[in-house]
This record gives sequence, structure tokens and C-alpha cells, in this order.
Amino acid sequence: MTTALRHQIVIVGGGTAGITVAARLRRAEANLDLAIIEPSDKHYYQPLWTLVGGGVFPKETSVRPESDYIPDKATWIRSSVATFEPSNNVVVLSDGRRIGYDWLVVAAGIRIEWDKIAGLPEALGKGGVCSNYSYQHVDYTWECIRNFRGGQALFTMPNTAVKCGGAPQKIMYLAADYFRRHGVLAQSRIIYATAGAKIFAIPKYAATLEKVVARYGIETRFRHNLVAIRPGSREAVFEHLDSKETIVLRYDMIHVTPPMGPPECVKDSPLADAHGWCDVDKFTLQHVRYPNVFALGDNANLPTSKTGAAIRKQAPVLVANLLSAMKGEPLTARYDGYTSCPIVTAYGRLVLAEFDYDHQPRESFPFDQSKERYSMWLLKKYGLPWMYWHGMLRGRM
Repeated sequence: MTTALRHQIVIVGGGTAGITVAARLRRAEANLDLAIIEPSDKHYYQPLWTLVGGGVFPKETSVRPESDYIPDKATWIRSSVATFEPSNNVVVLSDGRRIGYDWLVVAAGIRIEWDKIAGLPEALGKGGVCSNYSYQHVDYTWECIRNFRGGQALFTMPNTAVKCGGAPQKIMYLAADYFRRHGVLAQSRIIYATAGAKIFAIPKYAATLEKVVARYGIETRFRHNLVAIRPGSREAVFEHLDSKETIVLRYDMIHVTPPMGPPECVKDSPLADAHGWCDVDKFTLQHVRYPNVFALGDNANLPTSKTGAAIRKQAPVLVANLLSAMKGEPLTARYDGYTSCPIVTAYGRLVLAEFDYDHQPRESFPFDQSKERYSMWLLKKYGLPWMYWHGMLRGRM
């Protein structure tokens, strides 16, 4: 089959990673023939959804038109990707069109797998079942929190990679603080049921979070993986990942962090590793088998947390190495695994965790970021959104 359309660089995905790379490429080389494949006409700043779920902002604050962030002179292909044919330098669209490329950047994000939890798709958004991972339902989280009058509140974390591994805890701490401020914490039992084995992977920040958990009287249930919701009886069913025991917990409200996995277009393509993620060198972001393919963000198999902050550091490395590869030069830029997780611990308090591939702190400020600070809350609430819309997506930060 012939390829009707071809571009010098094709970027798959118009989310955080794709737009940041596109903006940086346009700033570096104004005459590049650049195309972005993205079906959505809306762009979401998803880190704000924690604060939307906590009643700080309306959800509309987090969304803007995608068209506002497509770089000038870039071709916007309004479609989704069905698969990749890297041996032919072709992207196959869901409508059957074939887009050729000289160079490819894969930034297709992550797939939320609501249906991996039995009963969840039908239960979500009513009956006390909420999730900040859905724009459609994020405001229901706030409804659940503000109407809670005591009882059992569950917060879950799945046995998969997720967007921002700290987000499941952030909304729990906001809920606990709201309950405390409104006199219902003493009548509440808050349970954090996580598939993980500890509260946080980096000891420096884990020490602070353990104190936060104790302050609110939160009960931690480690190695608990949510497998089903029974909305009729308000029960959550967990599998203990070590003992394989089935554990049933009743809930008055439950915030669910759904399982997530690689996008199907990547998972089912030659670009994938054994687990379905785009298979790249973790330092250069170049594909390990196809040298004219690069990837970053949530769909890449980089062994670090999947956050927008990680993309902020990945994008300049990818752009530098892509431009070097286009000139036949060595790839000298290196990504060290930097990521960041601003962990809200109360209204007006935040721990800014920053670390690298080796789980070593990589802090940006000249003070101990493991301490809860009001200044970091202001950064999360005002500074980071401004940096996102006016910096990252414009190729400036």
C-alpha cells in the first residue's frame, strides 16, 4: 500500500510530552517539516485534578483548546494511531491512512484500564465511588469528600505503573484534612490499600509521609490490589499480592486509582518491549532497535515515575539527541531519570519530592524539601500550572 502523506518528523501524541517536544523542535529549527498526530481537541493539565478533587479549583481550570498549543507551521493530524510499521517508516492511523516519516517521536501517553477492576466502570461517579483520574468524574471526588459524615473511606493504588504515583495519596491527605477541619475525622476510618510494599520509594520522603499517616490516623494496607467493586453492598474486593488471600472491605466512599498500561497502538507494535512499553535507551531516549525512533513520557519504558516533571527533563534531552541524529552526530545528551512528585499533605502543605534513577534526591531548592511547606503548596497551586501552560508547552522550560 502506498503512503500518501509523509513528514520529516512525526510526533504521535499531543499531550504534555508531544507538545513540549514539538515546541522545542520548532524553537530549535524553524523550518522542520513537523506533524503531530492527536485526536483530541482539548488539552488537559492533569496534575491539577488532585486540587479539583479536593475542592480547590473547578475542573474547567485544567482544560484548554488543543489548537492553542499546536506550534506554528506544524501539521495537526486529527486522528488516532492504530499501529506502527517502523521497518517501513510508517504510522498507520485508525482510519487506515498511512503517514510516512523520516524521524518518529512516540509520546502516546498511558492507557487507563477501568475495566480491569470488575464492577468499576458501572459504579464510578455514584454511590461513593470516585476517581481523580477521570475528567468526567473528578468533581464527584469533591462531592464525596464534602458530604462525608464519618464511616469508612478507602483510597487505593494498583499493581501497575500509574500517572504520578503520589496522586493516590495526595487526595487521601486532602480528604483527611477536610474531615479534620469539619469535625468528622474522629468518626472516620481511613484506609490506604496499596499494592505497594511501602508508603513511598524514597526513604527521605517516606519518613515524612509516615508521620502524616500517623497524624491523621490512617490505616495502611500494603500489598493490597483492588480487583472488584460491589456497589450494591458497598464492598471493595482486594487480592493480597503475597498470600493471594481475598480481602473484602466495606466502604462509605472509595477513591479508586485504576490500573494503567501501555497504549494498545504501542503494545501491539514492533516498538514494544516484552511488557508493551516503547523500548528506548533510558539515557538517550532513542529506540533500541530503530535508530530513527525516539520516545518519552508515559508510554516509554523508562524506569522512573511517570510525571509531567519527568517529561520536562526528558524533552530537552530527546530534542538534542534527535537533532544530533538527524545530522549524523553522536548522541551526547543524557537523561538521568529525574522526576518530581509534589505531595500535598494538607490544605496549605506540600512535600516536594525530587529524585533520579538511583532514587537519590535531586532537589531544586536550598532547603530540606522533605518538610511540609506552605511555599511548596503555593508552587503546586499557582507556580506549576503557570510554568506548564506558558513554559513547557511553549518550549521555554
